[in-house]
Formats: sequence, structure tokens, C-alpha cells
Amino acid sequence: MEMEQSKDNRVIPMTSFSSGHGEAVADDVYYFTNQIVNVVMLGSPGEDWILIDCGMPKCGEEIIAAAEKRFGKDNPPKAIFLSHGHFDHVGGIVALINKWNVPVYAHPLEMPFITGKEEYPEPDSSVEGGLLAKLSSIYPHEPIDISGHVYNYPEDGSLPETKKWRWIHAPGHSPGQVVFFREIDRILIAADAFITVKQDSFYKVLIQKREVHGPPRYLTTDWQAAWDTVKKLRDLRPSIVVSGHGQYMKGAALRLGLKKLAENFGTLAIPSHGRFV
Repeated sequence: MEMEQSKDNRVIPMTSFSSGHGEAVADDVYYFTNQIVNVVMLGSPGEDWILIDCGMPKCGEEIIAAAEKRFGKDNPPKAIFLSHGHFDHVGGIVALINKWNVPVYAHPLEMPFITGKEEYPEPDSSVEGGLLAKLSSIYPHEPIDISGHVYNYPEDGSLPETKKWRWIHAPGHSPGQVVFFREIDRILIAADAFITVKQDSFYKVLIQKREVHGPPRYLTTDWQAAWDTVKKLRDLRPSIVVSGHGQYMKGAALRLGLKKLAENFGTLAIPSHGRFV
């Protein structure tokens, strides 16, 4: 079936010092920073692998090049897992499906936004925050349409093509956001449930300063659900986190930062004003 990126799909002129670089946090967990967002590749070089999320608008070719550098030109992923459908996580998806022709999986509550049926609320440029929040009116919010290529995650929390990982519903930032967790080493792919950079601060995004923060303010629509999600993820006691934005974190800085965020979410994460507060 013919696919379509969103009608408002456009290049967003934002970047960070980490853009274009990747890092392995385990032999089979690698993340690549595309401008200001991370895509994650699960699998060791030379083996089967899975892609999590699809980056910024019009960046499909960059993600393909990064994947081929790590896994080889004739080794497409077995599947694409979407954490959610915001513009900076599906920006290259049509190009990636056209290149690799692999199945995509998402939560049922995200399906309207990725099958052309419903658009997300417009980003809230009035929300308390820095420059990237004030510029959020330019961010795409209309739906993509990958109907015929996308399937629901299994209801039991399992994931196709891997027995090591499970998905966990993590609403708040978007209705059907999910995160990915591996129990054996407690690695968490946290999407935008919480992030490791202050996303509305242009300076901190540019230098990728490691800090535990709540979800991006300009696109988070349900703050109570977001708080409940952070508490749930804290209770997993993750050892390493790769979030949707920012560099990976581990150890005491992660543990203490996540504990502080969960206990003080109302003052640290929820903005003082904005459309969704």
C-alpha cells in the first residue's frame, strides 16, 4: 500500500554535538543520535537486529547509512519497533520501509496517528520552557500513514523477533507510548517517558548535558499519566537508560536522578502553565 509521511513533514533546523554519532551501551544495544533524537539498534554486528524509532523528518538516508555501517549493507532489521508516533520518532519511516520492507509494530493507541486517521494536538508553544518549547509551533503534528505495514504489539508484553526484551505501556507523553526493558541486565529504552537532557533548553540540547528530566513539555498532553509512568519506571530499577533525547545514563547519577524526578515530578517536570496543564 502507498505510504505517506505527514503533510506538514519538514526539515527541523536543530542539532546537537552528538548528532551523527553512535555509542554502544552493551554489545547488542547501540544508539545513534539523529540531530536531537536517538534511534536504537538492538543486536550485535553480523547478527539479526531490530530498529527502535525512525528519527527526524527527512533523515531516513542518514539512519540507513548508520545501520549499514554497523550491520552491513545486506542485513536489514527484522522489524521496526515504534515507541510512539511523534514527528521526531517517525520522521524517516517511509524511507526505511521502502528500503527494507520490514514490519513495523506500535501500540494500538498510537495507530490513529500513524495510519492517517487522526493528528496529534498541536505542540504547545505557550508552555513554560526555553527556546525549543517556544519554537514548537513549527514541529509537524499531522499523521503519517503506514497502513498495511504496521501491526499491534502482542498483548502479553512480548516482542516479535526477540525473547530478551518486553514492551511496557508508558502513557502521558502520548497515549500509546511504550518503553522497552530487558530484565537480565535491566537496560531500559525509555523513549520520551523521561529523558536525559533538558529538552526545551537549546543550550543543554546542543551540548547534550546529562540530566534526568520529565518528558518534553511542548508535546506532553497528560501530566498525571506521565507522572504515574515515571514512578513505574523508577520501580524497575534500571541500570542503564537510553532515552529518546540525551545521552545514555547509568549508575548513581541515573538512580538518584530518577528517584528525585519520581518524588518531585509536580515541581520538576510539570510546567507552571500551558495548554495541557
